[in-house]
This record gives sequence, structure tokens and C-alpha cells, in this order.
Amino acid sequence: MTTLLLTHRASLDHLTPPGHPERPDRIRAVDQVLSESRFDKLVRQEAPEGTLDQVTLCHDEHYVEELRRIAPDKGLIYLDGDTSMSPGTWETVMRTVGGAVAATDAVMSGAADNAFLAMRPPGHHAETSKPMGFCFFDHAAIAARHAQRKYGIARAAVVDFDVHHGNGTQDIFWADPTMMYCSTHQMPLFPGTGASGERGEHDTIVNAPLAPNDGAAKFRAAFENVILPQLTKFAPELIVISAGFDAHRRDPLANINLDAEDFGWVTRKLMDAAASSAGGRVVSVLEGGYDLQGLKESVAAHVTALMGA
Repeated sequence: MTTLLLTHRASLDHLTPPGHPERPDRIRAVDQVLSESRFDKLVRQEAPEGTLDQVTLCHDEHYVEELRRIAPDKGLIYLDGDTSMSPGTWETVMRTVGGAVAATDAVMSGAADNAFLAMRPPGHHAETSKPMGFCFFDHAAIAARHAQRKYGIARAAVVDFDVHHGNGTQDIFWADPTMMYCSTHQMPLFPGTGASGERGEHDTIVNAPLAPNDGAAKFRAAFENVILPQLTKFAPELIVISAGFDAHRRDPLANINLDAEDFGWVTRKLMDAAASSAGGRVVSVLEGGYDLQGLKESVAAHVTALMGA
């Protein structure tokens, strides 16, 4: 099994206010754990810069241009109470887009069996024309649409196990019958979307909300009983994982209370699903995860599963 790891030091240059949970130390923690000898077989590449054409696969052109225009030369500017830009933000988000596209190219071309994009900030809250929840562009959605445009696949799916609902991916895919979005997440919790009745215009939105303290058994049941049957029925030709690790029991922003092995388990389940309809093709992009120790443990379990170890 060949697993590609895409990173870039630009992820450290997107600065947030002191005390903000989405901080450069997240990437330092991921880099630290993936530098261990058990991950020596990873194929490592730098994430290239993406293009505006790639971003507009999922986002309004005016929104993209305006975001580029207001990017600061110094200091921080606030787009909402949670989301800010620093001088390094624009390159960071464009390399995260480019990394998602490069990961998709590697997997779709057969150069790698699967890929993990270890970049920040996360993306799944970014709607078609709106940044929010630390997010600017939806990298997972862009990866799926890029695979469709460049490789002509009929169907792709984004599966999201971040503890927060990916309202952005749901917004982007809501009326698209060729894209499936599946999510487990805690409710009630930011951003307030993701009820099980939110199904999209073509019944391709699959939400399996969890209550606080539901734990591993209910998380796994949500996949076994709700998400995986719908994913199998849809038969995507590529699975993109929105890999958020903030459902870990150590995380300060929520309390689903998973352990690292739960992320290894769900990764293997999604790899099985990809093997049945997508030739095993899986692209994973980092979303949340704000306790550094929990993040390290969870990423290690996730990437170990991707490597088939």
C-alpha cells in the first residue's frame, strides 16, 4: 500500500490570535508524530500552490477575489468572531487547495493508493460564498470536484467524521446528484446544521448526528447503520475523507469522547467501501483536532490504517 503525505511549512504561517484553538502548533504536532520511524514508508511531497480555477470549482468567483483582495500585509483582520487572516494566510489556503488537488491527482492516476493532506486551516465550514469556523475554502469538496472534472468520474463522496458538521460541504453539494456528503457530528454544537432530515435535493446528504457523550459504540453504529449502507448504495468512484479528530475524548471543543483507535476503525471501514466501488481510491484532508496529544494519537491511527498496517 502506497500512501502519499502532502505537507508544506506555509501551514505555520497562517497566524491566529493568542489562545485560538486553530493554531500552528497543530501542524507541528502532526509533523512530529509522522516523523516517527513507523511512518518511514510514507511517500512525502510538498503541497503545491493551487489555482483560482480550482477554488472556483466550489466557491463563488467574487468571494474568492474579495478574499484575496483583503488579505493583510501586516497584523490580523477578522472575518467573523472565529476566523481571521494574517499575512501568511493566503499562501497557506492556496497550498492547502493545491495539496488537495495534488493528492487527488496522485490517487486517481494510480501513483499512490491513497493520500493524506496534513495542512491547516480546515475547510469544511467554508460555504460557497462565505468563510466561517476557521475555514476559507472547502478543500475536500474541491478535491472531489477536481476528480470529476479532470478524470470524468460519475460520482464522488466526501465522508466527514469531524465533531462539527461540515455545513460548507453540505451547502456546496446540496443540489448536486453526483456528489454525496456523509457526516457524523455532535449536536447541538457549532455550526447548528446537520440534522438527520437535511438530505439535499437528491437524497445525497447523509447526516448521522450524535449527542454529547455518545461515545465509540454510537459513533460506530452511526457508520454501520446509517452512513456505510448509503455510501455503498451510491457507489462513489472516489472517497474523500474530511478527517477531523476533535471527537477525541481529550478535545476541548466537544465531548463525543472517542479514542484514537476509533479513528483507525472508521478509516479501515472507509477503505473497505472504497475498495468495493472506487478501486480503493481514498484522499484524506485534515480538518479539526485541537488537543495536541489527542491529535497526534488520532492522526497516527488514521495514517497507520491508510498504510494498511
